[in-house]
Amino acid sequence: MTAVFAVGLLLSTAHAATADPVANLLKTTADHSKFKVLDQDFASGPEVTKACLSCHTEASKQIHQTQHWKWEFVNPNTKQVLGKKHIVNNFCTSVKSNEAACNSCHIGYGWKDDTFDFKSQENVDCLACHDHTGKYKKPSGFAGNPVVKDTEFPAGSGKIIRGINLKEIAQKVGPTQRTTCGACHFNGGGGDGVKHGDLDSSLDAPDKALDVHMDTKGNNFTCATCHKTEGHQVPGSRYSPTALDKAPAHLRGKVETTNPATCQACHGQTPHPVARLNEHTAKIACQTCHIPAFARGGQPTKMSWDWSTAGKLDKDGKPMTVKDEDGYDTYMTIKGDFVWQENVVPEYVWFNGTVNYTLQTDKIEKGEKPVQINRFEGSATDGKSMIWPVKMFRGKQIYDSVNKQLVITHLAGNDDTAFWKNFNWDKAVAAGMTTAKLPFSGKLDFIETESAWLITHMVAPKEKALGCTDCHANAGRLEKIDGVYMPGRNRDHMAGLDKVGWTVILLVLLGVLGHGLIRIVAGKRNHK
Repeated sequence: MTAVFAVGLLLSTAHAATADPVANLLKTTADHSKFKVLDQDFASGPEVTKACLSCHTEASKQIHQTQHWKWEFVNPNTKQVLGKKHIVNNFCTSVKSNEAACNSCHIGYGWKDDTFDFKSQENVDCLACHDHTGKYKKPSGFAGNPVVKDTEFPAGSGKIIRGINLKEIAQKVGPTQRTTCGACHFNGGGGDGVKHGDLDSSLDAPDKALDVHMDTKGNNFTCATCHKTEGHQVPGSRYSPTALDKAPAHLRGKVETTNPATCQACHGQTPHPVARLNEHTAKIACQTCHIPAFARGGQPTKMSWDWSTAGKLDKDGKPMTVKDEDGYDTYMTIKGDFVWQENVVPEYVWFNGTVNYTLQTDKIEKGEKPVQINRFEGSATDGKSMIWPVKMFRGKQIYDSVNKQLVITHLAGNDDTAFWKNFNWDKAVAAGMTTAKLPFSGKLDFIETESAWLITHMVAPKEKALGCTDCHANAGRLEKIDGVYMPGRNRDHMAGLDKVGWTVILLVLLGVLGHGLIRIVAGKRNHK
């Protein structure tokens, strides 16, 4: 026992003596600057990957099996073929015919059209996820390739894109970080904070008030802490999310059969010290109470995008950008009108995990209600749904008014058919539909659409979670949620239930009074 104590004392003393140096150690067991294979000048991304594969022999094969690589997902419940490669959204609309621009966020090199080789191991981009220098860039227009020498782009524009040093970057790789994941996920939809609302550059180094999990001076979670990855497979899907997790907290090291990225995966089913609060977890997602607002890190998010106004030129006949007082674009010739917002209160929906998408081949009708790009299924009575917070993004986009379908639009490029070059919708849609090998009537119109995005990040400290009166009040947070009776909430369609409740109370009261009166009368008779 004395020996054990002595060893423990020595170890703790040694740790205390080296506390500062330990903090400066690499987070990995390999210093890539010492690898001879990386001590060379690389002329392209695939050359770097070839060097990586000389040690990490199975990495590309693993990547080939992921959604990050395929940009394709077949929903096991709805059987819809989804993924960035297939869907039409109400942000930049579609990847198809715009691959050279969009695929700067693909974890591969050279995907510019249908000839891309998805089986090539050297086409996998290791640096996109493992860069630790912050210098790795893949500019739009280069089909996911980095620029390694100063290049004029577009040709003849006089604009120069500076080349990056792939050797320097390859020698300083490491585990994924918030910044590497965020390079694409924070900037989805064409810019910082545009798409998700709960993912933007403020999460590079957030404080506790913004996110209790990623707080750099606290838990300091990276994305992979929750999205616990094995064999490069990242759990947690936007196309098939886990709406209801009734599994216990995961014991790390034990085989997992449920999604490790849910709140319950760590916190279990009874996370509160107050039993009454734990009763709420049967029907209410943790995020509903613990993310009171999104886009609250100082970076606003786009809430609407109107493509119908795109194409306006300034007084000199040139494309223009109009900015608000904070410097955010509210109008762009190439994209139309936008609305930005900060500290946005989510909308709330019943959600059971099934998301149905409006695909390009689906028929749509122009009417009073917007077309739903994606529709969250759920109800109060299906036994599988919970109340979830969402960002509802609203837009107006072009569609085929005869075939009554969403269209593929060729937006990006230096050619005469790209909308961002010629501002001609007829040419741009005709080119996009031809590339996609889809029928096009030649008749176009604009239609209102909306898409929903689950809010799961920017978890506030418990002191900032919603209070009782945020929901249990007239016109409260859950005012539009149907199928559930909530004390304190006055709903027209619940008026009948309220009347029944008060009637029952009144009858009980009358019964008690009547019973008491009978007892009194009977008692007086017995005394006579």
